[in-house]
Amino acid sequence: MEARPSTAAGATAQAEPVSVPELLARGRTLCIPPLRAAVARLAPPMDAVAAYHFGWTDQAGNPTAGDGGKAIRPALALLSAEAAGAEAPVGVPGGVAVELVHNFSLLHDDLMDGDETRRHRATAWTVFGPAQAILVGDALATLGTEVLLDAGQGAATPADAARAVRLLTTATRKLIDGQAQDLSFEHRDVVTVEECLAMEGGKTGALLAAASAIGAVLAGADDRTADALERYGHHLGLAFQAVDDLLGIWGATEVTGKPHWGDLRQRKKSLPVAAALAEGGAASRRLAELLADPQGRGEESEEVLAGRAALIEQAGGRAWTQEEARRQHTTALAALDEVPMADEVRERFVALAEFVVVRER
Repeated sequence: MEARPSTAAGATAQAEPVSVPELLARGRTLCIPPLRAAVARLAPPMDAVAAYHFGWTDQAGNPTAGDGGKAIRPALALLSAEAAGAEAPVGVPGGVAVELVHNFSLLHDDLMDGDETRRHRATAWTVFGPAQAILVGDALATLGTEVLLDAGQGAATPADAARAVRLLTTATRKLIDGQAQDLSFEHRDVVTVEECLAMEGGKTGALLAAASAIGAVLAGADDRTADALERYGHHLGLAFQAVDDLLGIWGATEVTGKPHWGDLRQRKKSLPVAAALAEGGAASRRLAELLADPQGRGEESEEVLAGRAALIEQAGGRAWTQEEARRQHTTALAALDEVPMADEVRERFVALAEFVVVRER
């Protein structure tokens, strides 16, 4: 997609449109080689399992054309280094580290949620077994810290590398807290919108917040700059998850690569569901009754799940979540006003934020 030039403070209306695909491609180009090198440190068969999960190989270990996802987090890490006045490569260790932690969470989430497909193919735990998926996830999280500490012997100072490690480990703890809350919600009949936002702020917002600041931290930015970039990423993460929640119900499997009605089948209390339950009308009450009924849990037919999606929409859950994504997007952009950065860097942050709220996968 081509994002329109922003006219927000610090931007110029005459600037060339920002190409989000080029930003994402830059993140992959700079971060994938060191990411592969980090994964290669793992002992067999963990290195092979990780390579399959990232999409670099097939089940037999043969190379494939997979790129491992959208690469939004690496793109943000590079931009945050530029926001601090450094060159983009300074943020590469941060982009690699965040991507390692992100994929640790995906490996574990797929197993915990029982998801059998990701990115249009079988998930790692279904191919190599749950034990390997758990071990590889743990190893990727540990590698993230290793990569950042290594950066202290390169472009970053040891002190700034240590700051980056603290940023990432705190985000990882918040991510795990959010996942724990998400799992607990599946066993509750009702979850408030506020609880859902708090959970998603940890599960998704924390790591995007870290990605948005970690390059700046490695570049030696002061705490005020890093904190503002973190807030941008936090609210961007909430916008991202709101869109993800919409796709989890109404997204097309052939586009998202995720199971059809996956979130509904697991009775996840995502934002559209929480907002629909809070509405209180007839559709809301009927939805609450169905979610509280233990009969057929996890075995509902396509017709039953489609009916629940319709109730969520009737109760306003879909429209509310779409609007919430826009609210969080606006709040994210406001945080950028606190960071003195080059206009072209600001416009790239704005373009990535726009991409997050209009994506289809």
